[in-house]
Amino acid sequence: MAAVTLTVWGSVPAAGFAVPPPNVSAAMRAADAYHDSGAYQKDFDAVIAQASQYLAQQAPKVSHPAIVLDVDETVLSNWPQIHANHYGDFDHGDCSRLPAGPCGEHAWVRLAQAPVFPATRQLIRQAEAEHVAVFLLTGRHERHRADVVRNLHQQGVTGWTAFYMRPDGEHRPAASFKPEVRARIEAQGYHILETIGDQPSDLSGGHAQRGFLLPNPFYSVE
Repeated sequence: MAAVTLTVWGSVPAAGFAVPPPNVSAAMRAADAYHDSGAYQKDFDAVIAQASQYLAQQAPKVSHPAIVLDVDETVLSNWPQIHANHYGDFDHGDCSRLPAGPCGEHAWVRLAQAPVFPATRQLIRQAEAEHVAVFLLTGRHERHRADVVRNLHQQGVTGWTAFYMRPDGEHRPAASFKPEVRARIEAQGYHILETIGDQPSDLSGGHAQRGFLLPNPFYSVE
């Protein structure tokens, strides 16, 4: 009998072959473990603590200080939907089987049940107490305003100066849309001390003294 030679993919380099990406199932298990172990919340709270300290230090130094916060995975957590969908992105699904999926994006927003991040809610209250304007800036479209505002109010988040949403029909990347909004805030005379979000696009484009990037291994937005 002739000998059979087995070659394990990735065990030897071969010209012309691409390196395979990480296994999707393993990546999902790692993301679950990061969230469920408490490490995600610990890392999240550590960034908010840095933002809180910076706010306290810098606010007295400028006139009309302000902060800008993203909403999803910054103020409100979509983890129940993310986990129910196994990190999939669905437009449809009535969310009636939570914590199982499918839970579509539109139905989830209408439910207005996204839990708040307590550390971020406290940061907003700190800003209000220190007379710092709070601007919310989300990539969600204007048609969802009533549901998102209801969700925020139910979670004890109130008192923002303005809440900017993406106009209906606007589909540019957040990296283009969000800096423009921050520039409009500056044009009103505000000094933006910090912009806070879970995506690099929440921080890119300038028009803020400093950016704070929150952890989010669960999805990405351009």
